[in-house]
Amino acid sequence: MIDNDEHSAARRMFEGDALMRQFGATLDDVGDGAATLSLTVGKNMVQAHGTCHGGTIFALADAAFGVACNSGEHPAVAQQCSIIYLRPANVGDMLTVRIAHRSESGRTGVYDGSVVTGDGTLIAEFRGISRSLPPRK
Repeated sequence: MIDNDEHSAARRMFEGDALMRQFGATLDDVGDGAATLSLTVGKNMVQAHGTCHGGTIFALADAAFGVACNSGEHPAVAQQCSIIYLRPANVGDMLTVRIAHRSESGRTGVYDGSVVTGDGTLIAEFRGISRSLPPRK
């Protein structure tokens, strides 16, 4: 886990994610507008075909998106997310996702990322649109 006061809001986003804790995910890196998370696919993460496809992969990417878009000085929430699944993962695969800020317009931010296995096999592509929250009064 990253221990950096500069990105404490991002760290709290990850620490508050009960599903990622249950899955054993780790926060590998956080920087301004970026985050990297990883997890090892367990038997409890596969569907009837015996592969990891869909929800677990999206949950990992979405968690990284939440950390990335809360790594700056303004807290944000997800406005829209999409994912393209290219292939499934298997039990024992280490999945890593890196989400990074791509552009911003006003309070709307665009973030892109990829989910890959330990050997670099591309599993999914992710795009998230964030909305910065207005300052508290």
